[in-house]
Amino acid sequence: MEQMHINFTHFKSEISLMNYFDTEDKCKAAIAQERWGDGAVVCPYCGCTHTYMTKEGRFICKECSKHFSVTVGTIFENTKVSLRKWFLAMYKVASTKKGVSSHQLARDIEVTQKTAWFMLHKIRGLFGITDEIELDGEVEMDEMYLGGRETNKHESKKVAGTQGRSTKTKTPIFGMIQRDGKVIAMKVENTQGATLLPIVGQFVKEGSTTYTDELSAYNGLTKEGYDHLIVNHGKREFVRCKDIHTNSIEGFWGHFKRVIFSTYHCVSKDYVQRYIDEQSYRWNTREEKSSYRFHDMFVKAVKHFTYSDVLSLSSVVDDEYRVFAHNVYYHWYMHNKVSA
Repeated sequence: MEQMHINFTHFKSEISLMNYFDTEDKCKAAIAQERWGDGAVVCPYCGCTHTYMTKEGRFICKECSKHFSVTVGTIFENTKVSLRKWFLAMYKVASTKKGVSSHQLARDIEVTQKTAWFMLHKIRGLFGITDEIELDGEVEMDEMYLGGRETNKHESKKVAGTQGRSTKTKTPIFGMIQRDGKVIAMKVENTQGATLLPIVGQFVKEGSTTYTDELSAYNGLTKEGYDHLIVNHGKREFVRCKDIHTNSIEGFWGHFKRVIFSTYHCVSKDYVQRYIDEQSYRWNTREEKSSYRFHDMFVKAVKHFTYSDVLSLSSVVDDEYRVFAHNVYYHWYMHNKVSA
């Protein structure tokens, strides 16, 4: 396998990306560089560095005698899709401002919609929230409710009492944003203080100044060691004393809603966290170029992510079929991973 040193800043467009990665071997060499650099190849099964390459470009570990390819342990493992198409899909996610739907991606890279859907969810799996993130200084907090537009439903399917903060037919989402930094958002079970305050304690440094609306769930912030300033949206108050507002997090909600309604149109509540993570990542890197995002995603792509991870979240099939399909895939994967 050829050695290469890639300057990812050169990929300023899809054309430049595809012109460079014109063969599968170049794609595999890029993965090898990102995983091992100029060092020894590391066996993904036992961690041994005593390996050698076959004529077919695969590796054999001298310690555990297992065969493996450069894609084992990455999101590309066991894929039947060309790596060139994978790279293009990742670049599309990195370069678009409002995401790309599975139908559009399927047309662009010439795969089925189901294949594009799984590829996108594997890519979104790279953007999860980590405990390393800490917000500090001035932090705005707010909640939003996705879905449940009763006006668009048939009379027989409308649900009463869903106005305002009701979660009967809507998914609550909680978000926090540092005014000069990053945003963190996540799906929550409800918007009660017992649910939101532990999340604040996990991601916001004690002593920070917090800005919220009048929701009673935030009343315990002062006791938790935060300065708490309130703007009363119920009284049509949106800015008080020039800097007491939640306009920054409201701006993120506006962007998130436009993405969902214009690009994806409808998302399942079981998958909504993946879409939140994608838009949070896009917001947090909005000052960066597409080439930076692509490289950052490429580095994270060594995370192991399989079909079963996606299927286990599915709400479009019943529980019995979900368990059956998961077991079938698990036995197939365990049988084939040695030769992956």
